[in-house]
Amino acid sequence: MRGKEEMESGSGSEQLEDRSGNEQESSEQPPKKKRYHRHTAAQIQEMEAMFKECPHPDDKQRMRLSQELGLKPRQVKFWFQNRRTQMKAQQDRSDNLILRAENESLKNDNYRLQAELRNLMCPNCGGQAMLGAIPFEELRLENARLRDELERVCCITSRYGGRQIHSMVPVPSFVPPSLDLDMNMYSRPFPEYLGTCTDMMPMPVLEEPSSFPEAGVVLMEEGKGLAMELALSSMDELVKMCHANEPLWIRNIENGKEVLNLEEHGRMFPWPSNLKQNSSETRTEATRDCAVVIMNSITLVGAFLDANKWMELFPSIVARAKTVQVITPGISGASGSLHLMYAELQVLSPLVPTRETYFLRFCHQNVEEGTWVIVDFPLDRLHDNIQPSFPLYKRHPSGCVIQDMPNGYSRVTWIEHAEIEEKPVHQIFSQYVYSGMAFGAHRWLTVLQRQCERVASLMARNISDLGVIPSPEARKNMMRLAQRMIRIFSLNISSSSGQSWTGLSDSYDDTVRITTRKITEPGQPNGVILSAVSTTWLPYPHYQVFDLLRDEHRRSQLEVLANGNALHEVAHIANGSHPGNCISLLRINVASNSSQHVELMLQECCTDQSGSLVVYTTVDVESIQLAMSGEDPSCIPLLPLGFVIVPVESSSAVSEGNSMPSNSEDGNGHNNSGCLLTVGLQVLASTIPSAKLNLSSVTAINNHLCNTVNQITAALSSTTATTITTTSSCLDNGNAVGSCNIEPPAAVPKEV
Repeated sequence: MRGKEEMESGSGSEQLEDRSGNEQESSEQPPKKKRYHRHTAAQIQEMEAMFKECPHPDDKQRMRLSQELGLKPRQVKFWFQNRRTQMKAQQDRSDNLILRAENESLKNDNYRLQAELRNLMCPNCGGQAMLGAIPFEELRLENARLRDELERVCCITSRYGGRQIHSMVPVPSFVPPSLDLDMNMYSRPFPEYLGTCTDMMPMPVLEEPSSFPEAGVVLMEEGKGLAMELALSSMDELVKMCHANEPLWIRNIENGKEVLNLEEHGRMFPWPSNLKQNSSETRTEATRDCAVVIMNSITLVGAFLDANKWMELFPSIVARAKTVQVITPGISGASGSLHLMYAELQVLSPLVPTRETYFLRFCHQNVEEGTWVIVDFPLDRLHDNIQPSFPLYKRHPSGCVIQDMPNGYSRVTWIEHAEIEEKPVHQIFSQYVYSGMAFGAHRWLTVLQRQCERVASLMARNISDLGVIPSPEARKNMMRLAQRMIRIFSLNISSSSGQSWTGLSDSYDDTVRITTRKITEPGQPNGVILSAVSTTWLPYPHYQVFDLLRDEHRRSQLEVLANGNALHEVAHIANGSHPGNCISLLRINVASNSSQHVELMLQECCTDQSGSLVVYTTVDVESIQLAMSGEDPSCIPLLPLGFVIVPVESSSAVSEGNSMPSNSEDGNGHNNSGCLLTVGLQVLASTIPSAKLNLSSVTAINNHLCNTVNQITAALSSTTATTITTTSSCLDNGNAVGSCNIEPPAAVPKEV
C-alpha cells in the first residue's frame, strides 16, 4: 500500500518519511502527515536526459543519479516508473489515432465500392448492369461453351445447307449514327429553340484521366541528406523573407504594392551552385501577405501535411495533390517531417493554364518562439526522372509561418515565390495573372481565412438558424454535400487533369469554351457531360455582382436563369462572419404549391477579398432526405452550375517584378475596380457514352451564355443608374456563334 501511495503521488513528489522507533509504538501513535516535495527543473532535466539514454536504469545507475541530484533512490525509481507509464499512454493514444484513421479510410473505401456497385453501367448499351449470384468466372466459361456450340451448329448447317452461315452476327447498334442533343436535355431548359441541324461538330470526349502523371518520382537514400540540407536552408530563407522589409521588399508608393528586389534577394540567398539557376526566358512571381485565421496551428499543420485535407482546404486553388513519398516522418509529431509532393494549381477558368509541379514540403516547429514553419522548395537536380512540365512552374522557397494566438486563432504570414515560363494567357486574364493575383499569397490567405471559418461552422453545434434541417448531423451532411458541389464545379470549369477545351470562334477576343467528358464514377450523373464556360469583364465591383447573384429574390427576376420560377429559401447555414458566406436550400416553383412535384436547389455562396463564388445544383427531395437522415451523401449525383467573380484593377500597369495585390478600397472595405464574371454551365447531354455533339446545341448554349451576361449587366445597370453611366452591350448578334464580351478597360493588356 505504501508503494501504491508513492506511485499515485506523481513523478515529482516526496513520499512518506520512514517511521522511527518501535513499530508497535508507532502503530499506536497517530500517523504522520504526508510531506510533498517538488523536483527542481535541474533535477527533472537531468532525469529526462538519463531517460532518453536508458529508460530502465539499474540499481547502480539509480544510486549514482540520486547522489548527483540529492534525491533518494526510491524517488528516482518512482520517477522513472511514472515516466515510462506516461510514454506508454502517449504511444497508446497515438496508436489509437492511427487505427481510427485507418478504420475511417476503410469505411470510406467500403462506401465508395458499394456506390460503384450500385452504379455499374453496361459498356455496350449504357444501361444498368445486373449483378446476380453467378460469379463472373462461371459466366465467362458458360459464354465460351455456348460460343463453341454455336460454331459447331453453324459448321453442320453450312455443310448440309450449301451456303455459308456466319457464326457471330454483328450486334445491332443501340446508338443512332447521328444523335441529336436538343436543349430539352438540359436540367434548366433554354428559352430559345434554333431548330435541327445535321452538321456535327467534332468535340474531344475525355475518358477518365489517370489520377496523377506517371513519373516514378522517388528520392533515393543518397539524395535524402542533401534534401534535408536544402530544407533547412529553405526554411531559413522563408523566415527571413517573412520578417524582412526594405531593401528586400520595396513598396510602390503609387499603388501600395510590395515588390521583391531580385538583386537583393540573390545577394541574401545565393542558391547552391550545383543546382539550376533562373533562366532568362522565365519570369519571377513573388508576393507576401499576412492574416489571422480561426484555426489553431496544430490543425493547420495537419492539413498542410495531408494532401487530401490540403485540397479540401483550398478547393478553388488546388485541383489535385498527392504525397508521393514521406522522406522523413518527423522526430516528435509533425516537426521535422519532409514530404515529396505533387500538386496542380488552378484558376477557375479554362482560359488560364494550370500549374503542375513536384516539390518538397518541410515542416518545423520553433518551440521557443511558438511558431510552425511550412516551406515548399523545388527538387531541381535531386531527381533526374522528373520531366519539366509545360508551362514550367518551379516553386522556390514558399510557404507560411504560423504563430498561435489566444482562443484558437493563428497568425499566418504567407510567401509565394515561383519561377514561371507559361503558356500565353488570354488577354482578359493577362493582368490578373501577371500581377500575381491569380496564384499569389493574397489569394491563398483569403481563401484560407474563409475556409477556416467554414470548418469552424462545420464543427459548431449551437447553431439555431437551421430551417428545415432537423439535427447538427444533418447540418454537417448538408455542408459536406455543398463542399463536394464546390469541388466538382471548380474542377470541371478549369483546365485541370488535362481537360481539352474548344473555342467557338477564331477571334482572340472570344472567351467561350466548351468541352465534353464521359462520367462513370459515382457522385455525378453517368454519361456524357457538356460543359460551357464564358468570361466577361464588367465595370462593377465584384461584391455588387455577387450580391445580385446570391440573392434568390433578385436572381429569380433574371428570366434566363429562373425561367419565371420563384425561389424560396427553406434552410440556411451560415459559413462565416460575412453574411454572403452561406449554404441555402431553395424551393423552386413555390407559387404552384404542389406537394406532388417539389423541386429543390442546393446553393453555396462564398466571398472574400480575392473573389466570390455562387454555385448551385438541382436536387430531388429523396436525396436531401437521405443526407438529412445521416446517410453518406457522397453517392448523390450532382451537376453544379455557377458564377465566379474575380476583382481586377482598371488602373496601374503590371510591374515587371511581381507584387502583392493592392488594397485600394472604398470606405466600406470594398474594391472600387471592375471584375471578371465567369459563367459555368454543365449539362447531362446523354446517358449514352458514344453520343456526339450537335451544332444546334452549341449555338443554343452560346446564346444562353450571352443572354445571361446581358440580363446580369442590365440588372446591374438599373440598380446603379445614378452612379454608373457606362453601358455595355453584347458583341454577339444572336445569330452567329461567338462570345458575349464587354470591352475591358484600356489598361488591361491586349497582348500576351
